[in-house]
Amino acid sequence: MAQDEQDQTTGFNGDIPEDADVEEVNAEEAEPAPEVGEEDAQEVIEKLMAQRDDYLEQLQRSRAEFINFRRRTEQERAKLGEMFTSNTLAQFLPVIDDFDRAVEHVPEEMRDNGWIEGILMIQRKLKGLLERAGVTEVEGVNAPFDPAVHEAVATEPGSRGEVVVEVYQKGYKLGDTLLRAAMVKTGDPETETENKEA
Repeated sequence: MAQDEQDQTTGFNGDIPEDADVEEVNAEEAEPAPEVGEEDAQEVIEKLMAQRDDYLEQLQRSRAEFINFRRRTEQERAKLGEMFTSNTLAQFLPVIDDFDRAVEHVPEEMRDNGWIEGILMIQRKLKGLLERAGVTEVEGVNAPFDPAVHEAVATEPGSRGEVVVEVYQKGYKLGDTLLRAAMVKTGDPETETENKEA
């Protein structure tokens, strides 16, 4: 009775249709599963471990290459930004030179004039802009002459040209980058007796 109930629920009555293609397989004809010995298993494990190590090495190499690529890209981006900034700031330098020359030649009695005070305020703002950007002036008078940042356009006769004695045009640096060399006159350092006389 239980069998009849099961057959009714599943719809299977135990008969195989006549048109079904059924192959008979004898137990003798079936291929036996290959036996894996302990040595073969060890060899497979060693191959898999070698393959794993190879994949790990490739992954580590790819990761290192990506880190190097990202670092190079960031350095190049920073360098391009610095170049753009230095080129832009260098274009302001002649304007600042003109303001400096104008202010140097303002008569003392006109310094209280409102127009002159406005010019002085603009000059201070321009210099403040350069300072905030990290621009500094190249050392001038009494600084040791450094051909990396000074351009000697004159030398006092008979001197060795060791120090800067006069600045014709200020030089500027942005960090370690030279925006413009200072145009200077070189000479010998002042001796202590010359300082006392002066």
